[in-house]
Amino acid sequence: MTAPTAWEPIIGLEVHAQLLTRTKIFCGCATSFGAEPNTHVCPVCLGLPGALPVLNRSAAEMAVRTALALGCTVRARSVFARKSYFYPDLPKGYQISQFDLPFSEHGHLDIEPEGGEPRRVGITRIHLEEDAGKNLHGVAEVPGQSVIDLNRAGTPLVEIVGEPDLRGPEDAVAYLKKLRSILVALGVNDGNLEEGSFRCDVNVSVRRRGTEAFGTRVEIKNINSFRHVQRGLAYEIARLTDLAERGETFRQHTRQWDDERGRTVFLREKEGSDDYRYFPDPDLPALVLDEAFVAAQRAQLPELPDARRHRLTSVLGLPTYDADLLTSHPRIGDFFEEILRSRPGDGAFAKRAANFVMTEVLAGTTTHGLEVSFPITSSQLVELLGLVEAGTISGKQAKDVYAAVQGTDRSPKSWVESQGMAQVSDASALETICQGLIDQNPKQASAYRAGKTNMLGFFVGGVMRETKGSANPVVVNEILLRLLA
Repeated sequence: MTAPTAWEPIIGLEVHAQLLTRTKIFCGCATSFGAEPNTHVCPVCLGLPGALPVLNRSAAEMAVRTALALGCTVRARSVFARKSYFYPDLPKGYQISQFDLPFSEHGHLDIEPEGGEPRRVGITRIHLEEDAGKNLHGVAEVPGQSVIDLNRAGTPLVEIVGEPDLRGPEDAVAYLKKLRSILVALGVNDGNLEEGSFRCDVNVSVRRRGTEAFGTRVEIKNINSFRHVQRGLAYEIARLTDLAERGETFRQHTRQWDDERGRTVFLREKEGSDDYRYFPDPDLPALVLDEAFVAAQRAQLPELPDARRHRLTSVLGLPTYDADLLTSHPRIGDFFEEILRSRPGDGAFAKRAANFVMTEVLAGTTTHGLEVSFPITSSQLVELLGLVEAGTISGKQAKDVYAAVQGTDRSPKSWVESQGMAQVSDASALETICQGLIDQNPKQASAYRAGKTNMLGFFVGGVMRETKGSANPVVVNEILLRLLA
């Protein structure tokens, strides 16, 4: 199914991001991932009678920083509500969330979709809520059975509800990647899609171009992969367009992406807000955020990815590609900043450092959520780049030194000294070698003098072989050009 140009998709995303608190939103149970099932639970998150919730202050702080970074207005007073529905993984029979009085609203996110024009996407609201547990089907311990793990029940989330301003799968992926990068930079979310700490519900409909009214929408539930978002939206837009072309109507409903079959499948009729029977939670007081609290969170905002990227390109002159790659993760950006602090404001050094980090260091760098492991320290790399700049070793030798010291605390300078790798820059010694090569290869020398200037590479290579790569290439080139002139 291919979507005709007469129809346009209308897309809005609801992102659920787990906040990186040590404990759950309303109790003291740990939020760590991977524990034995049903070991991080207590009467509060199990919903036992008489257990009373108490709001985690860290969750409120992280939520407010998120709202401020996304340009939202933070309400001085908001209210927690009970969202009632009955699933096996929801032990209380309701989820504590926020409804008509969320703690923040009216924000935005600027995106640059691949192959499209930059655009601003509105954010309707951000609210705090607790996560549900997890249904597990056919696990090894109980084959053929469905079981429930409530470790995740009560984990703090922010739900970020976007306006229906997206117009295609590329827009949606750009929005999610941009939002994820901001949350990770804030340190409030680890961006780990595989573990479910960053996931989204996709709302999509189609309408005839030039009209204002929205079509009947469907929701694709709990997608935790950029690739699945792209494929799921492409399929669903085509399916909805085909239905619209044939004049078929349907009721609003929820679907699920089946990646193996490459299609969405019907899940259930879509509930409305009335179905959830929202009402203020009687066990929780209103959330009051005074000006001092909000100001304290604003003061903790770090430099966000867009600002860091702009500084690298406008102040240091790095290409956009380099800046994008070096700000792709906050820890990678911090690592590069540590290198730059050795030569502040030096654009040429910044470019040389960027090249080495991108081609060598990032190849061996591993990331897991907010954690990043580098194969070399920033101070080791600064010392290594300094050896190249001083002419002590060549750029080619720098790669050999890097390979030797990565994963150790060895000083690049001491390694170079121990291996006798220092470049030969003695002009008289190198001139003797150059003259010897010219005398031994008169045909090549004559060819160079006859205009075949590419023969210079033949002689440079010969000097490098003779010196086992230790000759200073700048000095070698100067000598050869003079002798062959």
